[in-house]
Amino acid sequence: MQRRHHRSFIVCGTLVASSILWIVISILHAEDGGNKPKGPPPAPVRVASVIEEQVSEQITLVGTTEAIARSMVAAEVSGLVEEFPVREGDFVKKGKVLVRLRSTDLVLRLKGAVAARGKVHEGLLFAEKELGRYTKLKDTDSIAARKYDEALYQYQSLKQELLRNDAEIERLEDDIQNKTVVAPFSGFVAKEHTQVGEWLPVGGPVVTLVDLGRMRITVDVPERYAVKLISKDRVRVLVASISNEAFFGKISGILPEGDPNARTFPVRVSLVNPGLKVKSGMEARVTFDLGTQKNVLLVPKDAIVAAGTNRLVFVVASSVAQPVTVRVIGYYDGNVAIEGPLKPGDQVVIRGNERLQPGQPVEILE
Repeated sequence: MQRRHHRSFIVCGTLVASSILWIVISILHAEDGGNKPKGPPPAPVRVASVIEEQVSEQITLVGTTEAIARSMVAAEVSGLVEEFPVREGDFVKKGKVLVRLRSTDLVLRLKGAVAARGKVHEGLLFAEKELGRYTKLKDTDSIAARKYDEALYQYQSLKQELLRNDAEIERLEDDIQNKTVVAPFSGFVAKEHTQVGEWLPVGGPVVTLVDLGRMRITVDVPERYAVKLISKDRVRVLVASISNEAFFGKISGILPEGDPNARTFPVRVSLVNPGLKVKSGMEARVTFDLGTQKNVLLVPKDAIVAAGTNRLVFVVASSVAQPVTVRVIGYYDGNVAIEGPLKPGDQVVIRGNERLQPGQPVEILE
């Protein structure tokens, strides 16, 4: 009986101790939980105000890029291709050898022409002396007029022969020089048209050479917009396959003849191509200013965050950032025109918005 009471006492004591320990742990856990921050910590950000301004109405259309300088380089003389040191895709500088034709026959003919000229030159020197001697005799009536005429004719004939020799030598030298075809401008070899061992006729194509330094974009613009465009106006060009950063070009021409079925007119846009990143045949989205004015909401371009196909901005209110979906309707220098549930004076995040979470507290930096 005593043993049974003793066991009950031990069990009760154990339960009480366990209860006390659980209460202590719960209190400590509650205290620790109260110290833990709820949600992400405040993020340092910079903000800017939404503004409303009057800007030119814009339209964005799709065009195709092409190189302004594109040439099918041809041979001026015929011949057998002896050297062809370039390949498709190579970048060549102006003056670089593209093809060299065999010139052995011309070199031999040039040597013969030079030798013939030397012989004619010697004969001309002798004829000149003879003419001088006969001229003195003629002045003293010591020689028949026929002899003087023969000397004069011989001198003039050799003089003309020497001119013909000079012309032949220059022609042969030019033909030999033309046996080497060089790049007329710096650019990329877009296509090969011959190979070593082939016979190249006069005017035969060697390579297609493309200069990507300056590009041209052709955009078919509906007539209701084309009449509002002005040549030399600046345009914004986005080649999405390369970058989200825009290029800037100019309208180089508004062609006077359009498509009567589609009622569109081709507009040419010229574009400097730094780094030669833009290739011929790429899709380009060109934004034109139409001149008509309208009121829009503007935010700095750094406020726009891409979320898949959507665009949003983070609006700060009471030190908390909330995402707001917007639609981009235009670009104006460093600002973006948007449509969405915003109003002038709203604070939008322009720095530190890449990793913000909805409802995250923020600390605005000055």
